[in-house]
Amino acid sequence: MGESLTIGELAKLGKVNLETIRYYEQQGLIPKPPRLSSGYRSFPADAVNRVRFIKQAQELGFSLREVKELLDLQVNPDSTGADVKQRADAKLADIEEKIKILQAMKKSLMNLTATCNGKSSIGDCPIIKSLNSDKG
Repeated sequence: MGESLTIGELAKLGKVNLETIRYYEQQGLIPKPPRLSSGYRSFPADAVNRVRFIKQAQELGFSLREVKELLDLQVNPDSTGADVKQRADAKLADIEEKIKILQAMKKSLMNLTATCNGKSSIGDCPIIKSLNSDKG
């Protein structure tokens, strides 16, 4: 990898599209790079690692705001592994809560689909009747 990359090279190496790189720039996740005399932006080679970090953190469920916090921790000399663990533990708790909600949704939907044989008219469909009911 050379010393600087164009946006296209960064996107390719980071396995994202050009708009993602631009969006990360706008959100302050990637520092705005200097421009070459040709007008092209010149990203440092280590920007690839930053893009990959952002994508991997997103895949673990971290929002871009949370990813920014993790990136900020890396450059803060007062940060510790405990700071990172705290954020990871909080994300894990969020995921556990979402799983509970999804499991409840699944159970409710399974109960609804069990009441429907799929042969009634739309007006007699128990799923539609349940969704139209005021028991919310």
